[in-house]
Amino acid sequence: MVSGHDRRRRTLTGAGARVVLVARRRDRLEALASELAGSSPFDVDLAEPGAAARVVEHAHTDLGRVDVVVNNAGITNVAPAREETDDDFETTMRVNLTAPFALARAAAGVMIDSGLGGSIINVASILGIVGVGQIPQAAYAASKGGLVNLTRELAAQWAREGVRVNSIAPGWFLSEMTEGRMFGDERAERWMRSRTPMGRGGEVDELDGALLFLASDMSSFVTGQTIAVDGGWTAI
Repeated sequence: MVSGHDRRRRTLTGAGARVVLVARRRDRLEALASELAGSSPFDVDLAEPGAAARVVEHAHTDLGRVDVVVNNAGITNVAPAREETDDDFETTMRVNLTAPFALARAAAGVMIDSGLGGSIINVASILGIVGVGQIPQAAYAASKGGLVNLTRELAAQWAREGVRVNSIAPGWFLSEMTEGRMFGDERAERWMRSRTPMGRGGEVDELDGALLFLASDMSSFVTGQTIAVDGGWTAI
């Protein structure tokens, strides 16, 4: 079960998983589902009360079990902190932190009750580990920092019941949120390359390894961890 980015869904179905695709835009979900064998769409706004429970109930009914959840839905609001309104801050937190918590909580209930356990993977960000400042987005940074520590806490609570909780913290990758802002803007790309030890942004498939590792039994003794996939950004 995957909320958010197309690539994450393709990676899991490519490894043989049956996947419930979760996002708000029904047309895009249906188009993607038509390309991916073993997938089904479920359109919902995860920020709505009760949405997470409906997603998990649907996935459990559709698949018969829930083994892996990827929490990848997210929004941002780029603005100086002094100009960021309470409403903007709360909306970002609701989508990026409250919704992942609700989805993880609902999924863990199914995983624990089944006796089979499972893996929950939260997609955080390097902005949940370090500050940037030059691209001001306080709510986003706060939400991703909260997600990193929520990952630790849920891992500690559910470890003995067979549910592992980890997160991935991507660096600069081309996405809907970064296109035209970080990628496609020469000044921004030059800034990003100059501060990344590897001297470039990430290629979309460079998140696949971390995702498959955390989703599979290869990481059976790994929980509460955040793997930064960032070209060395957080190392300096």
